[in-house]
Amino acid sequence: MRVSERGQITIPKALRDRFGLHRDVEVEVVPTERGLLIQKRAAAEHPVDRIAGMLTGDWDVDEYIEEIRGR
Repeated sequence: MRVSERGQITIPKALRDRFGLHRDVEVEVVPTERGLLIQKRAAAEHPVDRIAGMLTGDWDVDEYIEEIRGR
């Protein structure tokens, strides 16, 4: 494997398939004592997932909007 003029490398298809490195999968390059480690970037938690389920009970969006507007 060679590094291109632009600093790119090509990961062989067999390894991409084996490790699930499909198009648009983000990876990170981590320096280690032995060299560089290429790994999938940990999936960040979506902001909506952090608050999902916080609002419980019977409530109406329109009533809430009117309430916060002071009407």
